[in-house]
Amino acid sequence: MLDDVTVSNGTGWSPDGRLMYYIDSPTRRIDVFDHDGDEGRIGGRRTLARIEDGAGFPDGLTVDADGCVWVALWDGAAVRRYTPDGRLDRVVGLPTRRVTACAFGGAGLTDLYVTTARTGLAAPHPLAGSVLVVPDAGRGLPQPAFAG
Repeated sequence: MLDDVTVSNGTGWSPDGRLMYYIDSPTRRIDVFDHDGDEGRIGGRRTLARIEDGAGFPDGLTVDADGCVWVALWDGAAVRRYTPDGRLDRVVGLPTRRVTACAFGGAGLTDLYVTTARTGLAAPHPLAGSVLVVPDAGRGLPQPAFAG
């Protein structure tokens, strides 16, 4: 569906399924597409947000019940939350640089689970490679079961 992909990482959908969010990490962008679930098509690609130099690279993402996009930042030691119009409205700093992905879980889907990596670090932080939990971070969406 896409040409010129380099490091495809995060993908997620708006609560109503009409938008698809996508990350190709080296571009430092979070892109959004119009999504037609009945036809399985995407179109109208545009940039939701750009990650500035020095803040890391966008990696995995998840979408919450408010339609906000949470983005893990590889080499950025943080997860960021962007509103549906692309405004940065929350930064969760973390004690390790290589943040890889995030997803909601726990009772009521209110806890944000964040995976991290320890690969390639000259002096890894003791928590590098851990799964971290941010309690009561927001409200996640139930995820569909894998069909395959």
